[in-house]
Amino acid sequence: MSDIYDELGVKKLVNCAGTYTIVGGSRMSDESLQAMAEAAHNHVTIREMQAAVHRKIAELTHNEDAVITAGAIVGIYLCMAGCVSKKFGKPLKHISKEEIAKSEVIMFRAHRNPYDRGLELLGVKVVELGYPNNIDIVDEATLENAINDRTVGLLYLPTTNGGWVPPGALEIQKTIDICKKHNIPVVVDAAAQLPPRSNLWRFTEEMGASAVAFSGGKDLRGPQTTGVVLGKTELLRWVNENNFPNYGIGRMHKVGREELAGIYTAVKQYMEVDEEARLAEAEEMVSMFTSAFGPSDAFHFERAYPNEAGQPLPRAKLIIHKDGLQAEGLRDRLYNKERAIFSMVENGFLYVNPYTISMEEANYILDVYKEFNKEEM
Repeated sequence: MSDIYDELGVKKLVNCAGTYTIVGGSRMSDESLQAMAEAAHNHVTIREMQAAVHRKIAELTHNEDAVITAGAIVGIYLCMAGCVSKKFGKPLKHISKEEIAKSEVIMFRAHRNPYDRGLELLGVKVVELGYPNNIDIVDEATLENAINDRTVGLLYLPTTNGGWVPPGALEIQKTIDICKKHNIPVVVDAAAQLPPRSNLWRFTEEMGASAVAFSGGKDLRGPQTTGVVLGKTELLRWVNENNFPNYGIGRMHKVGREELAGIYTAVKQYMEVDEEARLAEAEEMVSMFTSAFGPSDAFHFERAYPNEAGQPLPRAKLIIHKDGLQAEGLRDRLYNKERAIFSMVENGFLYVNPYTISMEEANYILDVYKEFNKEEM
């Protein structure tokens, strides 16, 4: 049966790479899609809808407050704008460019990445500490000396168990404790730090960060264009002041009533997910691949843990034996199948990530690899 992708001539993918934005993040549930369709049938006052969704999501995630934004990257942007607003006591539209330019946001160099470019758009000065290596890890004294009367906030990028963030930063709890002593908000960029579900409240309620931003379209399985900011009302009230539909920097980052309904429904469902059952299914998929090939084959798979973002889920890592056989070539062959498989080469290796595939898709991917193995032997 044809669908909109067939009509447009767009290739549909079996995504075994993960919840990457370039392939649409994750799949939404039928319940979330139905909520979005229902929301589209009626007009509401957006501010009333926002207030209701924010209140409900804060309650569900055990936080003081919540704000839905146009993706996690906009959530970080608005959080840092909120830090400036908190410092000056007024919305950003009433703060001069000169005052914004003098405002300082602290970051560890190990945490710099393509997603923090929003700070440049905001116009604040980024004060970088340390280096992305093990030689000179930032200590408490370095952070203390960086804080001054121009400091408005600190942006922190956490990682666990071998994720892609390099070493070099001060440990997160020490960072939060020092900043709290100076009344400096700490904003945590946790866009891809789900699972575990407990991260929804760990950074804020347990560790004391002022705000944390998650992607709505990754593990939460909400609309790809949403972000979920959780945290303390003291900061989030200013995030909301700068957010759509108010005039100012947030006006261009619209989140419609349909998306508000979709992310609310997705968060409700996420709070009911059986994390142990999900992990067991992921381990079963990985085991299918690790047991299918051996040393006499063109390649075999090994269990890799955690996944690319440091999340507590396993992947199957492809180990190539045959001379001349390249991960990039296999990636292209996967993509060129009639039923295309999307994979990514990471540091020279291909992976099968159970994060974004069904059991039927896992079996299909395994059959394709068996086919490739026969061709190479």
